[in-house]
Amino acid sequence: MSLRLSTVILPIHRWHEGSRDRWKRAEELGFYAAYTYDHLSWRTFRDGPWFGAVPTLTAAATATERLRLGTLVTSPNFRHPVTLAKELISLDDVSGGRITLGIGAGGNGFDATALGQEAWTPKERADRFGEFLPLLDRLLTEDAVTQHGTHYSAHEVRNVPGCVQRPRLPFAVAATGPRGLKLAAQYGQAWVTTGDPRLYEEGTPEQSVEAIRSQFEKLGKACADKGRDMTELDKILLTGFTPDRSRPLESLDAFVDFAGRHQELGFTEIVIHWPIADSDFAADQAVFEEIATEATAQLR
Repeated sequence: MSLRLSTVILPIHRWHEGSRDRWKRAEELGFYAAYTYDHLSWRTFRDGPWFGAVPTLTAAATATERLRLGTLVTSPNFRHPVTLAKELISLDDVSGGRITLGIGAGGNGFDATALGQEAWTPKERADRFGEFLPLLDRLLTEDAVTQHGTHYSAHEVRNVPGCVQRPRLPFAVAATGPRGLKLAAQYGQAWVTTGDPRLYEEGTPEQSVEAIRSQFEKLGKACADKGRDMTELDKILLTGFTPDRSRPLESLDAFVDFAGRHQELGFTEIVIHWPIADSDFAADQAVFEEIATEATAQLR
């Protein structure tokens, strides 16, 4: 399979003041998919404009025709499977079946306590995700669902007519730990990683590649344990969080070198951030667009 190239557009612009144009331009540039973060706020952007993921993707669906759309990633931090399922079914309908749900266990970000709860421990996040994902799977594939869990329940929930994509829209499961990888192997149509966060500050690109190679091995074992062929899953790298985070967008050659090394690991899709000036995602727009239009041909 040839490598797919996608982008992620942060929801920091008003729709009629630049946001709509970015989503349309992503389709014009030939990206396979365009994603957005599903947060209430995020890191250095916390005190600036930040819009909701589902309304943004709904608007993007009406502004584009072919581009796949999705979240990278949704989490239980402020979502519930019952209400999320209804929104996803509606979004898949509006888009004509172009939605991918990137989903993970969440973390200790700004929206981890936005609903007034204490931040969950890693074990608590894993416990909740272990209930959240299977229930969401049922809600997107069955007409009526009743389930009573420790953290999430549904009582006679109707979700007719279901997704346009059958049996449901695809899940891209973000995971690096054993419990998350088991869920990716069981429920995912794709697996997402950003690399090893422990290497973000002090690691080297070589160490990052080896850490990701280890993640692939663990994913392979999780798939084998579930009796699933690992090649059935797409493997997605969300860039910007490895030790060489800014270097790949410095030039077309730099990106092709970076992408080639990660393609050899087994990635089928690489996601780059739409440039944002004066931020961690600053990059030359012309170089970004050159990468979008030229890189995949060089990687075949």
